Amino acid sequence: MHSIRSVLDDTTLTGTTVTVAGWVRTFRNDRFIALNDGSTVRNLQCVIDQEQVDEATRARLTTSAAVRCTGTIVESKGGGQRVEMQVSEVVVLGDSDGEKYPIQPKKHSLEFLRENAHLRFRTSTFSAVFRIRHQVSFGIHAYFDQHGYNYFHSPIITASDAEGAGEMFRVTALADTKGTDPAEDFFGRVTNLTVSGQLEAELAATALGKVYTFGPTFRAENSNTARHLAEFWMIEPEAAFMDIQGNMDLAEDLCKHLIARVLEKSMDDLQFLDGRLADEEKQKPQQQRSEMGLIDRLKFVLENPFERITYDQAIDILLRSKPYQKKQFQFPVEWGIDLQSEHERYLVEKHFNKPVIVTGYPAQIKAFYMRTNGPDDLGYSDKGPTVAAMDVLFPGIGEIIGGSQREERLDMLEARMAEMGVPTEQLWWYLDTRRFGTVPHAGFGLGLERFVQFVTGMGNIRDVIPFPRTPGNAEF
Repeated sequence: MHSIRSVLDDTTLTGTTVTVAGWVRTFRNDRFIALNDGSTVRNLQCVIDQEQVDEATRARLTTSAAVRCTGTIVESKGGGQRVEMQVSEVVVLGDSDGEKYPIQPKKHSLEFLRENAHLRFRTSTFSAVFRIRHQVSFGIHAYFDQHGYNYFHSPIITASDAEGAGEMFRVTALADTKGTDPAEDFFGRVTNLTVSGQLEAELAATALGKVYTFGPTFRAENSNTARHLAEFWMIEPEAAFMDIQGNMDLAEDLCKHLIARVLEKSMDDLQFLDGRLADEEKQKPQQQRSEMGLIDRLKFVLENPFERITYDQAIDILLRSKPYQKKQFQFPVEWGIDLQSEHERYLVEKHFNKPVIVTGYPAQIKAFYMRTNGPDDLGYSDKGPTVAAMDVLFPGIGEIIGGSQREERLDMLEARMAEMGVPTEQLWWYLDTRRFGTVPHAGFGLGLERFVQFVTGMGNIRDVIPFPRTPGNAEF
């Protein structure tokens, strides 16, 4: 048995007899099967001899029927493909009712395909997206392994809220939690699905040196935007003896490594998605169209250094911008605000036209564990206290990475926790790493789905995860 990708690419198979299996995309003129097995976005044209394949079998060659074909690979007589199969035998492995199959060979809306998420993998768009997701995921493991990081499995069930936002899913064995003492629950306390593996990764990094987590995380945020999911995958490296500069270098290098991998390994899928995105752009008004296609944009990000600015500089740029002067921003711009998506995208897409790393955010809008900046630190401001935070902003996405140098000084960390109302008694184990051999360390979180969104050009985050979990939706 050969994959369709190998048949299409391996010139040594031309002139030989092979067997392939897959699902029928189309069957036309009672002779031509477009067969796809998921190994590539391209189909193999299988040409049957009506004298060798009876009418009853041909009638079963409907859209999405599973078949096995054996035949000779020959140079194609038509355009669009290098080779085709002259079929000597075709066996139907699984019938598909052509009239009832939901995803017919025509254009469907992405919303319709989400409603049929169990079958959307069979479309060209989604097979391409999920092959690229595989390459990104595999590339993440390869990158960190090559750079001496240990893969660390942080817990999915946790009693701590790393982000301090409180938007967490409770884990309980109790039928009714109202008025119930948490001590009666399975773990003897309130526990939740994790929003981040960072705090646990810090513990490991202060012993193993360099670690990374890669697993599911959960946010009970009642948001129905194209950028948010209730369940998503996060990559969180954490390294001892690394400062904010090293953190920025790591983030940029990782992103470029992954883009280079996709360009090398997934060009067929990228070319298909590039064409799909170009068709979408044609439907937009001229002023809203992207100046670059998908592949050109990936190459541009790969070949150019990310712009690095402080939060102070970001606010100054926004205050001088035309959208601000013309009151076109929906959200206000002033020192102390958390940058909104419209602000981030202006910096990336209009002002710099490249990815941007912003550092030195106001302490009041960032988490308790971020290192407080002093006068000699990058991102220090005379406008108010800042922390050694960094956000990596990408075109079309906005924030794709958030991270910081962590506060390694026990007294400063305890003061910050008191200021933000974070109970020190619950995080005694976290504070111990500052009591016993504390070191400067840093890390970040990369949202897998947002990165896959960027490299595939998909407009909605629900279309880059197999089965999206959003408010009111957990069908599959």
